[in-house]
Amino acid sequence: MPVRIFVAGATGVIGVRLVPLLVAGGHTVAGMTRSPQRAALLRELGAEPVVCDVFDLAALTQALSSFGPDAVFHQLTDLPDDAADLGRFSGRNDRIRGEGTRNLLTAAQGRRVIAQSISWELPDGDRHAVTAAHERAVLQAGGVVIRYGQFYGPGTFYPAGPPPPPRIHVDDAARLTLPALGVPPGLTIVADDRAS
Repeated sequence: MPVRIFVAGATGVIGVRLVPLLVAGGHTVAGMTRSPQRAALLRELGAEPVVCDVFDLAALTQALSSFGPDAVFHQLTDLPDDAADLGRFSGRNDRIRGEGTRNLLTAAQGRRVIAQSISWELPDGDRHAVTAAHERAVLQAGGVVIRYGQFYGPGTFYPAGPPPPPRIHVDDAARLTLPALGVPPGLTIVADDRAS
């Protein structure tokens, strides 16, 4: 049954693949980006563009309230284009996972939230704590956490071939995200560890 879906992080590596799949499924989609320049891309993908920063709680709450979604996809990250820069971006991504997640859950006002996470262990203890707190917040709000394997394919850190497991081709990851609309609250893993 078609529903109204708000995708936060709609221009990210999963978001740009997820939005057209949701639209093709008959859903009404709002796609959030913090970049006014990406609004045209969201229109092309079939979504109603929403330019908003997740750290502006008042604007985020207004955006969600105005659209009135049945479900919210949390696909927000703040990652570099080059994997070599991951260390410099870790604090920024931690802020998205912490403050950004709290703001999105607050603005969602009890609506179903389906949030991106990871299925591999991070080497840094602080990163692990941030991920655990992010997941706990979503689960305590009655949401769904999707633990993805490492993405590979166009637009990822592994465009030419798969990384070590756990992994998932980015197109498969987007397609396998759709069933999360109908699963009960909890954790789900989206990874394919078959040999390539």
